[in-house]
Amino acid sequence: MNCLTLGSPWVRQRSPCCLQAGWTCGAGGGRLCHLHVRSGPTPASSHPAAWVADGAAASLPPDAILGTSAAAGEGGGEGSAQPGPPTKVTLAKKVPVLKEDDFILAEGTAILLYLSRKYKTPDHWYPSDLRKRAKVDEYLSWHQANIRANAPKTMWIKVLIPLLTGQALPAEKLEEVMEGLGVSLRQLEGMFLQEKPFLVGSEVSLADLTALVELMQPVGVGCDIFKDRPKLAAWRDRVEAALGKELFLQAHQLILNIKQLSTIQINPQLKEQLAPVLLKMMK
Repeated sequence: MNCLTLGSPWVRQRSPCCLQAGWTCGAGGGRLCHLHVRSGPTPASSHPAAWVADGAAASLPPDAILGTSAAAGEGGGEGSAQPGPPTKVTLAKKVPVLKEDDFILAEGTAILLYLSRKYKTPDHWYPSDLRKRAKVDEYLSWHQANIRANAPKTMWIKVLIPLLTGQALPAEKLEEVMEGLGVSLRQLEGMFLQEKPFLVGSEVSLADLTALVELMQPVGVGCDIFKDRPKLAAWRDRVEAALGKELFLQAHQLILNIKQLSTIQINPQLKEQLAPVLLKMMK
């Protein structure tokens, strides 16, 4: 997916680090990842804010950060092999967050749009045509309370809450979430995809990217949401092809192997603090 690298960014996902640092993700149970962007080639992250288009004017400056920090005294501390999230960057302690010199920007959609505008991504990602851009905006607005509000919960229910609390949630809870996600997927098809190749037209856009990244989370925990939805499955194939299938899968390696998190060690004090909050969140 070379078409979606920002210059040649170095982007890494470190979910366990976020867990151990006590960081959470955005509303709706979001992605457990924080992103560290520097110049130099490696795989991109699955977070949409890390995917920006080919032909960027220049690579990010060395201190441009999404969700972690290279600065001493922020994150993992001096001598830390894997620095944690930047507690001095955002008081909300949520990821992603972008820090670029003294400029700080939170919220994934805001970061995504900022990067696409700043680095003048190819027009199909966020079109210059007013009406085409409005359709992307329409999807991004709808996405938060629908796909975003449902898809990540599958990962929390099947992997993260059992990992952090030591308790499995009742099967009925997953059924409830899958029912809500099913409603959102039907709306995704009927309101946006319809008979088009992509969500807002004939070319892939930030709407497709944002949607598919979110939908890979239930896929990663064994909920094959595309199995009985041939139209959405064909759309997924087209998006992957547009991004580059090999790099798409590489970028989602952590998500697709999320069950391996069950083997990591979580700070007992952190588990004690998070357990009642997480269980309450999923009631």
